[in-house]
Amino acid sequence: MTDIASPISPTVDFDAAGIQHGFLKLPHSHDGSAYGAVMIPISVVANGEGPTVLLTGGNHGDEYQGPLALMRMLSTIDAADVNGRIIAVPTMNQPAFAAATRTSPIDKVNLNRAFPGRPDGSVTEKIADFMGRYVLPLADVVMDIHDGGKTLEFVPMACTHVLDDKASEARGWEYAKAFAAPYTCKLVEIDTLGMWDTLVEESGKVFITTELGGTGTTRPDWAEITLRGVRNVLKHAGVLAGDIEPAPTRFLDIPLDGAYITSDSEGLIEWVVALGDPISVGQVIARVHDPVHLGREPVDYHATIDGILAMRHFPGLIKLGDSVAMQGTIVG
Repeated sequence: MTDIASPISPTVDFDAAGIQHGFLKLPHSHDGSAYGAVMIPISVVANGEGPTVLLTGGNHGDEYQGPLALMRMLSTIDAADVNGRIIAVPTMNQPAFAAATRTSPIDKVNLNRAFPGRPDGSVTEKIADFMGRYVLPLADVVMDIHDGGKTLEFVPMACTHVLDDKASEARGWEYAKAFAAPYTCKLVEIDTLGMWDTLVEESGKVFITTELGGTGTTRPDWAEITLRGVRNVLKHAGVLAGDIEPAPTRFLDIPLDGAYITSDSEGLIEWVVALGDPISVGQVIARVHDPVHLGREPVDYHATIDGILAMRHFPGLIKLGDSVAMQGTIVG
């Protein structure tokens, strides 16, 4: 653990009661502003003696369900309805959000692969360091809201992870179920090194995440699922009063092996099944057509498990190494 202080300064008082809207101010000298700063919006809503829930969105700048839900919640919340503290950072990777890109346009770093970060590193590493060293210790429960961004589309799911600490895993699972998304799963990540998820879970905090649609835009159904889920998580924590708003959910297993299909070709993708459709081993789910060498047979991609198409590549063109699909098995 470094003993170098973070250059980021908050304009909110994390210990004060009431509603505060402010910024995490990160000095950033650049060609357009010699004494400039990256201003990351943050809100703190505190009242009573309950737990602290940290809500983050915009970890990737092209994912909009989290920012939208948190902005909507913060525009209507009343501190009198809170028992404890809500810390909300709707656009944690503010430079990427402003640029509508997955990674930061300043240093090209993926925030969700930069944790624990460095106080003397790049802009993204400084954000990661501040969130991990100064904000995370304040929280009892952390929810990081994701979707597929511009390149992926998921069936709407609330997720937790399989952990060595089974007590922590069980607590996370209860929160994921409380979110009440159409699907609830224990998600297998392709690459966990440097993730916010990993840092939070290793700290012993309760952590849940989501994958709520994607495609680089918002949709009314996704917006309502996300806002309801945020409120349900706060109610489950006891920070908001009232009963959890139930909604039908199906439990989805993402197996350790075989869930993901990666493209080994390039071209125009043709989907043979729709997102959420049932699939069976060996079934063709997508074809990739060569748009240059006409007359060639397309490359077929087959399901590798029995279940559903849980995530798909969204743009019409696909490149070598892109993720074609994630498959899941319905377990309840």
